[in-house]
Order: sequence, then C-alpha cells, then structure tokens
Amino acid sequence: MKDGGNVTMKDIARELGVSVATVSRALKDSPRISAEKRDEIKRYAREHNFTPNIIAEALRKSKVQPLKIIGVIVPKFSHFYFSSVLAGIEEEASARGYRIMVAQSDERYEREVEICKSFYENKVCGIIVSQAKNTVKYSHFQFLIEQHVPLVFYDRVSMGVNASRVVIDDYMGALGAVTHLIKTGCRRIAYYGLSLNLEIGKNRYNGYRDALLKHGLQPDDQLIRMCDNRADAEAITPELMDLPNPPDAFFAVNDDTAIGILYSCKGMGLRVPEDISICGFTNGERAIACDPMLTTVEQRGIRVGEEAANILMDKVEGALPIDSIEKRVVRTRLIVRGTTR
Repeated sequence: MKDGGNVTMKDIARELGVSVATVSRALKDSPRISAEKRDEIKRYAREHNFTPNIIAEALRKSKVQPLKIIGVIVPKFSHFYFSSVLAGIEEEASARGYRIMVAQSDERYEREVEICKSFYENKVCGIIVSQAKNTVKYSHFQFLIEQHVPLVFYDRVSMGVNASRVVIDDYMGALGAVTHLIKTGCRRIAYYGLSLNLEIGKNRYNGYRDALLKHGLQPDDQLIRMCDNRADAEAITPELMDLPNPPDAFFAVNDDTAIGILYSCKGMGLRVPEDISICGFTNGERAIACDPMLTTVEQRGIRVGEEAANILMDKVEGALPIDSIEKRVVRTRLIVRGTTR
C-alpha cells in the first residue's frame, strides 16, 4: 500500500478484495453498491488519505472534454452478426456520451493495420475490434497496448496479444447444436467451419467433434470443410452428397453458409429435414426468410457489443485499470426451426 495521498482506487480495490469499478461507484454513492460496502470503502479511503485524481475528474466534468470517440473495426458490414454487435456498441456508447468511428477491414490484414494506425493518429479514446480472418501478425495491436490505448476484442480474439475480450460460448453452442442433430437421428454430420487459426474456429470445431465422440460417432475428414459463405457452400455441397456414404446432416459456422447448403440440397431434389437436416450459427434475419426456416445457434450480438463498449468506457473513465484484462462470455441458445427434425 502506498503512503498518504498517493493511494489509488486500484490500491483500495486490491486491499479490500473488490474491483476498481466497485470502489469508483462506492465513492460516488452509487445505489448499485450496498450501503455496508459503500461505508467500508469510504472509511478505508478516509483512513488512508485517498485523494481522487482532480485533473482527470475535471476533464470528465469539463465542457471542453477530450475526444470521446471509440474506434470500431468490423470485418464485414454485410454480416448480420457484426452489424448487431455494432448496434450494441453504439447504443451503450451513446447512452454514456460517446460516439463511434467505424471502419471495415474487409477481412484483410493490411487494411486492419491501416485502420489501427488511422484510429491512433485521430486520437480515439479506445478501440474495439474483431480481427480479420487472415491476421497472423499482431504488432499493430501490441503497439496500441504499449501506447496505453484501451483495446477490447470481440468475436474473433487475437491470441497473440493479452487484451480484454468479449466472446460467446462458441464451444457450448456447437456442442449443443450437434447434440440436437444426433438426438434427432442424424449420424453422418458434415461440418463447414472457419480456419482453425482463429480461436472461434477451434472452439466451434471442438464442440462439433466432442458432440460426435460423446455419442460414439467418429469424425470423418471427408465431411469436414473450411467453408464460411453461401457461394462456397452451394459449390461444394453437391460433392459431399455424391460421396458413397453421404452426410445426413450439416452443421455450419454461420447462417449464410447454412442457407447455401439448404438451397443446394433443395436444388438436388432433397427434402429438408426429411432427407437432410441443417443447422446454422447466428440467428440473423435471413434465418426466418428461408423455406423452411433455419434451425440455428443464437449469438446475441447486441449483448456482445454492449459488454465490449462498457469494458472500454470503464477503462477510459478509470473505473477499470487500463491494463486490466477483462474476459467476458455471452451465452448462446439453440433456436429450433424447420430445417431439423
């Protein structure tokens, strides 16, 4: 513990075994903190001569404030999931007096690096990002951390840097979806997924694999393809259905891919779900615009965006230490519709 007026909220939090956010709220008489806990924290602060950072507090209350603009990097605007995350970020940011500056990496590493550089030069107060599919170098993210720019990942998390992140329970979502297919009688379940270089690709594949193994079924490499879009799904599905022992179900990494499978199967004269079952992952608007409507895993993108925005703003405002690593998981749920039995 530091002496005198050098005591910080982080010190108080550590000594009392609570979060910095709890200390901050208690000192501001937030009703979210119990009266007993508020009194304990205030008493400790008085006894140790805690003095708030007057300069930072003045900046927060001043009419002439530093830029309250959050940079957001989206891999693809056209994906429903990313647009729903963006909606969650914007809603929370607006409620707390922030604005967002949004850019699309278009799934390109080089573009992602350029955006990070531009956001830094434009002095955004922090960055929320889902990395591009082909990003395997992370120096642009590490630079931001070293410059004390708050950084929060969502969905696609960079394992090459130690930063805060908000993800869904990809493993459990996939496990539950494939278990549903098995329980409805499917035994040859194909998997269309993301590259295993991405953490969500690994987690969803592992959920698929473990569901099979748990029910005494062996994964078949012939039924596992790296495919994450409708066009590719429509192109390769006939190849799988022409196998001597074709699949009787598909689990796809997103709804667009699942819909590509659906229309490919229907084009071959197959009945869904009588002949083939199909499950997606997103629960976007397209899931109820196809015939039959799509069984899918709901990702709750708005909630992911809200969590990511609040972590970042708490760091900017000092409720969380800027170097703290926050890891939050948003739960999924399976929405059963007409493409499964």
